[in-house]
Amino acid sequence: MTGDQRLMLFSGRANPELGDKIAGELGVRPGAVTLKTFSAGEAYCRYDESVRGANVFIVQPTCGNEVTGVSANDALIELLLMIDAAVGASAQSVTAVMPWFSYSRQDKRSAHREPISARVVAHLLEVTGVDRVLTMDLHADQVQGFFSKPVDHMTALFTLAQYFADLKIDDLVVVSPDVGRVKLNHKFADWIGADLALMTKQRPSHQVAEIGYLLGDVSGRTAVIVDDIIDTAGTLAAAGQTVLDAGAARVYAAATHPVLSGNAYENLARFERVVVTDTIPLRPGAPDNVVVLSCAHLLAETIKGILSDDRSVSAVFGPENQLY
Repeated sequence: MTGDQRLMLFSGRANPELGDKIAGELGVRPGAVTLKTFSAGEAYCRYDESVRGANVFIVQPTCGNEVTGVSANDALIELLLMIDAAVGASAQSVTAVMPWFSYSRQDKRSAHREPISARVVAHLLEVTGVDRVLTMDLHADQVQGFFSKPVDHMTALFTLAQYFADLKIDDLVVVSPDVGRVKLNHKFADWIGADLALMTKQRPSHQVAEIGYLLGDVSGRTAVIVDDIIDTAGTLAAAGQTVLDAGAARVYAAATHPVLSGNAYENLARFERVVVTDTIPLRPGAPDNVVVLSCAHLLAETIKGILSDDRSVSAVFGPENQLY
């Protein structure tokens, strides 16, 4: 990192704990910024220190946070205002650190007269003045194509795989929740030396999925279902029950993004453990079987790569950059 590449890191209200962890990994002080919501519901942002000439990194997964009182849409608007304020205050560059990219599941039209919402979010970020986006495990890799600015798409699957490798479970079998995740799950299984099984499912409507068939032997074994997102966990619960009905001794789940909306906590009861990362803060009342791994080190190393004159961002993963 050269001397003129001054780094300043700020957090929005969506996940300030992750911002503090990243700052700690980088050895910098989190920047001072005033963020609030007026009684009319409008958001407000002001940097409390100069950002002129700095490389500004804004940590703001566009998720809700019950503790700070923001919704997913509040987080998105707040991020846009923080970008605009930094651009207007003459920052040298502005990078949005969005480990959770909301609306990424709405990457195409599945019915007539629908928006392509992921593309709308990408356009909003660019029009507001962002120079770069750092994100993790996009639900659809093609979302990167909605941007004309650089997108660093990282993955937490190595972190999750290492967790299961450290458990040293001899009879582990990795279960792909659908055909679209086979490549990801195949690599996950390779990393931890496990076998692979496959499920099929259909989506008759939004946030609803029906489990079809289970292909592969799970009888008497420990299964881990690996996905990128756990939302309501209804489909995950059905998948877990299907695996148990097929004779599995116990079942784990792993995913990068713990959206965990609606009745998700109740739906996770049948799992031995549910391993996620801190891209999204858990809402209060999480069950004891939920294990959270931090992605702060990975994001901090990526930020160092972005600012380095002689280091590739892909070097964070050594010989393999992404899963896709």
